[in-house]
Amino acid sequence: MKRQYYILFIIIFICIAFVSIKKYHFVVPKSWPKPTYDFSQNPLTEDKIELGRVLFYDPILSKNNTISCASCHSQYTAFTHVDHALSHGIDDRIGNRNSPALMNLAWHNLFMWDGAINHLDLQALSPMSNPNEMGEKIEHVIIKLQKSKSYSFLFYKAFNDSLITGEHTLKAISQFMLTLISSNSKYDSVMQNLTQFTNQEKNGYRLFKQNCSSCHTEPLFTNVKFENNGLSLDTLLKDYGRMKVTKNPNDSLKFKVPSLRNIEFSYPYMHDGRFKKIGEVINHYTSGIINSKTLSNQLQKKIVLSSNEKVDLTAFLLTLTDKTFLFNPKYSYFKK
Repeated sequence: MKRQYYILFIIIFICIAFVSIKKYHFVVPKSWPKPTYDFSQNPLTEDKIELGRVLFYDPILSKNNTISCASCHSQYTAFTHVDHALSHGIDDRIGNRNSPALMNLAWHNLFMWDGAINHLDLQALSPMSNPNEMGEKIEHVIIKLQKSKSYSFLFYKAFNDSLITGEHTLKAISQFMLTLISSNSKYDSVMQNLTQFTNQEKNGYRLFKQNCSSCHTEPLFTNVKFENNGLSLDTLLKDYGRMKVTKNPNDSLKFKVPSLRNIEFSYPYMHDGRFKKIGEVINHYTSGIINSKTLSNQLQKKIVLSSNEKVDLTAFLLTLTDKTFLFNPKYSYFKK
């Protein structure tokens, strides 16, 4: 009889534990392609995402506890920073690139401007260990987290294990970043036939499809590839982009094509933040292209736009602003 009660207790305990796991339903926006991220290897749950959100905003990940992921990736600017061209880290050290905006990452296979990271679950390790960013070692981060009773509780809720590991830490941060989906701009409403472009925006969309869409492909507004977009080499930084990773001269000056979603708020632009305004970016493509052996094929033909057409193109780009994404409380430091 005691054995039967014991077995029944175990069954009830397992059932309660199973029910307590709050799975997160990842919704692919209508007409969007299938995500490339393999969710089976890191199934999303509400508790893991919540843990990832807390870690994302916690400066405990840095060597001197002053820099968090959010320090360079602010929600209100499409999860990038706008107050300086290059990222700033611990002790006000200056990095060598502008932080990329974080959104729709489930559709990406390679990360960072040069594609140095090949899996989202490992992405946070790069800034964490970079001496000019967080300057910390993952094993030191784990020691600090293990001293926190609140984190022991959060890890237990997320992984049914209060033992804090580097793998679980990185996977939790990845889970939070996977939820950062931007798909509710005016452009999206137009595509769903819920509203219409103005005549100016409509003309801008036409110009966009003629001149920009091969690299900034809808609906992500990036082809997630690496292109040489004709920028001059910064003589101070001497950043050759993708070639730094592959060592292949054919990848010289190629950088990952950023998404244009929320471009209104994600300035400054380019890998080194050299342009502060959208107009400067457009002027670069019409009159600032530097020809080289690896220049993108799409830019071999000169782009010609009148001043009015530049205004129209800008008007369309502003329709890619998604304010529900920028102000979603689920992505904020203080979750409501």
